[in-house]
Amino acid sequence: MDQQSFIALLNEDLESEYRSIVQYTQHTATITGAEYQSLIEELKAHLHQELEHATTLAGQIAFLGGVPSVTVPEIPSVPEGAEALRLDLDLEQTQLQRYRERVAQAMDLGLPDVAEALRPLLQQTQDHVMDLQTALGD
Repeated sequence: MDQQSFIALLNEDLESEYRSIVQYTQHTATITGAEYQSLIEELKAHLHQELEHATTLAGQIAFLGGVPSVTVPEIPSVPEGAEALRLDLDLEQTQLQRYRERVAQAMDLGLPDVAEALRPLLQQTQDHVMDLQTALGD
């Protein structure tokens, strides 16, 4: 893999973070029910972290000579609480796998500084997966 291919993958990751931001915004506003109240507060914290992830990715893309994407992928509308949380979990699990790959790819490209910049995203995304799995009883 060359650096341009790596930048393209980082841009896909950035677009996925944009989706997370919009999706969490919708879900924190539309999920209702007493059983979801504490989880909604947790999702709001996730939302802020997703914005930090997007900012980090955009910074790394620019650092490597790329242009950060402004494309937001299509976001499915899911009004049901558990179904919305399942959608969030699926997205976070996909992002977790992508960040594992991205850290390894950065190291393979001789970019340990970029790998280190991505490690907090990897850890926080793993935390998000665990939070959602717990909420869904997985």
